[in-house]
Amino acid sequence: MIRRTLLAVAGALGAATVFAQAPAEPVRFNQVDLQAEVSREVQNDLMNASLYAEASDPSAARVADQLNRLGAEALKTAGEFKTVKARSGYAQTYPVYDRANKLTGWRGRTEIRLESKDVQAMAALIGKLQSTMQLGGISFTVSPDLRRQTENELITDGVAAFRARADIATKALGGRSYKIRRIGLNTGDFAPGPRPMAAARMAPQSAEVAPPVFEAGTSMVNVVAAGTVEVE
Repeated sequence: MIRRTLLAVAGALGAATVFAQAPAEPVRFNQVDLQAEVSREVQNDLMNASLYAEASDPSAARVADQLNRLGAEALKTAGEFKTVKARSGYAQTYPVYDRANKLTGWRGRTEIRLESKDVQAMAALIGKLQSTMQLGGISFTVSPDLRRQTENELITDGVAAFRARADIATKALGGRSYKIRRIGLNTGDFAPGPRPMAAARMAPQSAEVAPPVFEAGTSMVNVVAAGTVEVE
């Protein structure tokens, strides 16, 4: 019994010794963190716009009726433009009080939102709608499909730019070569945010409005390659 116990303890100690002497992760030297960025200017191909109508009346029902009619008519008109997506936006009806906190009437607002890659169709539709609605704002962006395509093309350039910087760092450190230990790719685009246009406060006119002229502009799509290399 005693002999077997001693042998078992010795075996356990031997195993522990083997485990303790297992080779540790080698310490790595000459590691350099690098970052490279590539960009491309891309034509904005997606247009967004919002139009709204307001109404005031002593009767809340008449305010709602007027706004509902204007909104429905606007959506019907937008439906004639097959390349434009239209949907209802913000809508609200609220009471109006005088200085004595007495209810004097009701005011409301309804909105529609438009989206399309067809700028000419958007301009023509906005011109039609401005006879009864106000232009709330417009913005131009890069569509998701075009942004994704551009980013995919830039990934190759981003990795190449990262390798070029790794070569420079290797030479600066007097090394012969390098290994990439880690690399990450981040994508994005930089575009101006929506710029709401100041709407005139006059009542909408029933006369036909000339279509506005828009310039879509461009956005910068970029890819950032960041990581760590080990110089040998």
